[in-house]
Amino acid sequence: MDDQILYCRDCNREFAFTVGEQEFYARHKLSNPPGRCPDCRAARKQSGGPQGSDGSNGQNGARMLYPAVCASCNKPTQVPFQPRPGGRPVYCRECYQLRAVQQAKSRW
Repeated sequence: MDDQILYCRDCNREFAFTVGEQEFYARHKLSNPPGRCPDCRAARKQSGGPQGSDGSNGQNGARMLYPAVCASCNKPTQVPFQPRPGGRPVYCRECYQLRAVQQAKSRW
């Protein structure tokens, strides 16, 4: 299995469907690859767009986001958890996805 390059149906940008994501989809018997890039998926999720087959997103209200600074590029970002001083590093979406692709490639 190799990383696949897919194109987002919302913004038409290319994004990596990593080996790890493919394995997750296979384990959960998901037959269709993602149609949206991680940014568009996150935006859709945050806007309350339909998530499940019943059209619900499983949350009451908006998701709480916390300010953080990316440990890789020092760019301000927001994350859905409270970062702790001295805790694990926090990455922006771009750096997180780049790390995921690099980690997947290093396994092979």
